[in-house]
Amino acid sequence: MAIGAIETSPDTAPRNDVLLEFPDNRLLIDLCGEYDRNLADIEQKLSVQIVRRGNQLAVMGEEGPREQAAAVLTALYDRLESGRSVETGDIDRELRMSPQEGEGAEPGDQLEMFKGGAVEIKTRKKLVEPRTDAQKAYVQSLFNNELAFGIGPAGTGKTYLAVAVGVSMFITGHVDKIILSRPAVEAGEKLGYLPGDMKDKVDPYMQPLYDALDDFLPSKQLAKLIEEKKIEIAPLAFMRGRTLSNAFVVLDEAQNATTMQMKMFLTRLGEGSRMVITGDRSQVDLPRGVTSGLSDAERLLNSIPKISFNYFTARDVVRHPLVAAIIEAYDADTKPA
Repeated sequence: MAIGAIETSPDTAPRNDVLLEFPDNRLLIDLCGEYDRNLADIEQKLSVQIVRRGNQLAVMGEEGPREQAAAVLTALYDRLESGRSVETGDIDRELRMSPQEGEGAEPGDQLEMFKGGAVEIKTRKKLVEPRTDAQKAYVQSLFNNELAFGIGPAGTGKTYLAVAVGVSMFITGHVDKIILSRPAVEAGEKLGYLPGDMKDKVDPYMQPLYDALDDFLPSKQLAKLIEEKKIEIAPLAFMRGRTLSNAFVVLDEAQNATTMQMKMFLTRLGEGSRMVITGDRSQVDLPRGVTSGLSDAERLLNSIPKISFNYFTARDVVRHPLVAAIIEAYDADTKPA
């Protein structure tokens, strides 16, 4: 381990501080961050005080937050010692996933590759790591199950992580192609008024999927794979009549699929394929009176073995902190508009 056991300060200390000793002073500098901004971030979010004393950090505050801060600092130092950097997102992830931040995934849900506790998704451009326990369980589920659902509000990483896993499985040879789909349902706008042919009209609906792929694959390689149809991005209606074998298949915005469309899509699953369904029950854009296929799938399939349902809340939002507050405000408002 990078650092020794956590020790409490002598009885002469005014508070029962936690002292952490770090053997490599250069890594300690990186841990603290420029102008100690990493320490300030942890102090602000956990209401503790962190004081540097040579190659030690003293953590002061209430017992629970103090122990959590010590665990976060230990995990971040271990990360630096393994040769990785520490960014703001890494601090946020450790704060969310430290022992005091809710329950982790059940041990039986973990793959052999995750036995060490870390969950990492390797892509061509970056290493992707879940930032919350729900995200970690979700990623494990994507690797463990042939059919998985990710359900929750916007900004929780449902689609982003699914695409990352798809790219990882593609570049390691576990699947031969990636197929990404969405229902082309208007959210207050009409497709017919958009200029261009059908591709021009539906591409704006597919843009979030292009954006995710662009995060994981070099642009030239992505363009070549799309041209070779190793990666396909198409509206849900284009899936009818196909059998999707040896593919990683993602249906995004599934709350906007009808019951018949959902059944059609789910029955496309072929040999050697993985399928992921993501959606947000609070953002249904279907006409009034039309049942969401996502709701029906939850009701009908939740007792079938080897089909996993993974749920997210506002606590799992990894966009701007205001997004979580906005979602919680809307969820709390039960009055009609």
